[in-house]
Amino acid sequence: MKRKLWLATSLLILATIAVVSAQEKDKRLHADGPLGWGLRPAEIKDPALPRVLLMGDSILSGYRATVIKALEGKANVDAWINPFCQSSHRLHEMIRTVLTNASYAVIHFNMGLHGWQKGRIPEGKFEPLTRKLVRTFREGAPNAALIWASSTPVTVKGGPTKLDPEINATIVEHNRMAAAVMKEENVPVNDLYILMVSRLDLARGDQFHWKGEGSALQGKAVAEIVAKHLAAKK
Repeated sequence: MKRKLWLATSLLILATIAVVSAQEKDKRLHADGPLGWGLRPAEIKDPALPRVLLMGDSILSGYRATVIKALEGKANVDAWINPFCQSSHRLHEMIRTVLTNASYAVIHFNMGLHGWQKGRIPEGKFEPLTRKLVRTFREGAPNAALIWASSTPVTVKGGPTKLDPEINATIVEHNRMAAAVMKEENVPVNDLYILMVSRLDLARGDQFHWKGEGSALQGKAVAEIVAKHLAAKK
């Protein structure tokens, strides 16, 4: 019986990973790690611990391990690393699929570095699509505490101490609009942009990604706010 249950669970996880994995056509925006895109379920040692879902782009690839280590003994942490934006095809179907994997206590989510390209998000649609994103999470995980993370700065290629004047301007505007939606929806914001804009010395130089120290700094901030919300649910 236990073997059948394990097999069924394993097949569900594999099916989910297949559904929520994807590719990004812009080669600058790679998954930044050997795991690639997809859902990475927690290695569960204690099933009694609450479950946490981290959703984000390749920046999550960098800080995932820090969060898992910081929350060891406090939560089982799933990570959904994906290249989606608010207008991605089947996005809400994929979110609902991911949310079937566990009863999440906290969901920390971000969506930003794959939506700045012209035409990806129709003009005037960013805020309503972001609002719909929040509501899909709420419908699929009504008992979860939601936390939005702002997108990190984008720097000049080869000149990591300077902000990219075009791309970063879009990131700032999207962060502003997302913050307005989160305020309306009563979702707290983990401002990773503010955290990192004064630490451009930790940018890797490829425009989007961060050195190990930078990713660790982000992971520490994520783990702290997640732990705070876990404690509030006890």
